[in-house]
Amino acid sequence: MSRRRLGCAWLALLLGACASTPPAPGTLVSAAQVAAIRPGVSTRASLLASLGPTHKVVFDSGFEAWLYQLAVPGAGVDEVVVLLDARGVVTNMRRRADISRPAGEPIR
Repeated sequence: MSRRRLGCAWLALLLGACASTPPAPGTLVSAAQVAAIRPGVSTRASLLASLGPTHKVVFDSGFEAWLYQLAVPGAGVDEVVVLLDARGVVTNMRRRADISRPAGEPIR
């Protein structure tokens, strides 16, 4: 294969990757599932078993932040971020209300 054809094939591959669908911002979960998450008790395995895989960020320290979404009837979608330590144990979690509202829009 000529060098030019190889370059074109590589460019097509890169452009195709850019056109792919981005990952969902987080798996949709229920309020009962969120309530069952216990810092210091829940683990990576228990989150996968009860909530399923989701978008996550892995830090150099071994910590991971997992992102879930919680539909709130009449209020939009809340964001739930779960922090796991390097051993895979939940250390903290937070819930941010109504991420569907654009930034700066007043909360009623």
